[in-house]
Amino acid sequence: PSRLGGPWLLGVLACLLLWGSPGAWASYLRRSSSCMPIPHRMALCYDIGYSEMRIPNLLEHETMPEVIQQSSSWLPLLARECHPDARIFLCSLFAPICLDRSIYPCRSLCEAVKRSCAPVMACYGYPWPEILNCNKFPADHELCIAAVSTDENSSSRRMPRASCKDCELEEASTAREILENLCANDFAVKIRILRKNMTTTISDFDLDSSRVEVLKHGPLLRTEIPARLQQWLDIDATCVHNIMRGTHAGVFVVSGEVQSDKVVVNKAYAWQKNRNLHQAVRRWKHHRCPEQVG
Repeated sequence: PSRLGGPWLLGVLACLLLWGSPGAWASYLRRSSSCMPIPHRMALCYDIGYSEMRIPNLLEHETMPEVIQQSSSWLPLLARECHPDARIFLCSLFAPICLDRSIYPCRSLCEAVKRSCAPVMACYGYPWPEILNCNKFPADHELCIAAVSTDENSSSRRMPRASCKDCELEEASTAREILENLCANDFAVKIRILRKNMTTTISDFDLDSSRVEVLKHGPLLRTEIPARLQQWLDIDATCVHNIMRGTHAGVFVVSGEVQSDKVVVNKAYAWQKNRNLHQAVRRWKHHRCPEQVG
């Protein structure tokens, strides 16, 4: 997962709200507990912004091997970039910071992460677990860890969400195979994608509007395509991340389907040093798809 450095800890402390009544929440520290360094093998929370965690943790895991094993099962979800605060939420439970009192995530933080990440889990047949039932966590007016990414600072773009269907860069064996794919999809466009940042948990991507070449627009108007593709860049973080492969910029031919108010990219080919792709695009202008013949 992407690292959140030291400044995040100050942000968390700034987000702590007023002390609430201890009730059931204080029962945690009545048990015997100890502070331990967060081990490097705990990839979910290592280098989260603080170095020590309390054992047992807030999910009743009593040994470090158990914590490492249970937390590692959440790494695939984190890689889906379903919510920018997913790591903060999970680590507040798996690796609670060592203070004089236990501090749980706010209910609103849980609900925000669940809203974005539960649908991704459902893609793979996993329900949102009962141990993360948001009703168990304190309301925002109590002492708790609040969301770092708020609607106010993310209103400029929609919250990224991963699609159930992964996409990867295709290895085209022949120009004919690429032409068949272009025929099978609703749209096909040659585009240039730019990564706006390389450091935050969720990457922002921009479409270079000066480098959009529409090969096939299907049910869309040509003028609609740039905006639809920018929407795709904003909301399908996993697909775009897979295509970019850590690069800052790249030129691709993408194709896919039009689904109500959005486009879904099914295939993507890197333009650079791809002779079969270059040949297919040259031939496309005069190519007739099977359903168009006759």
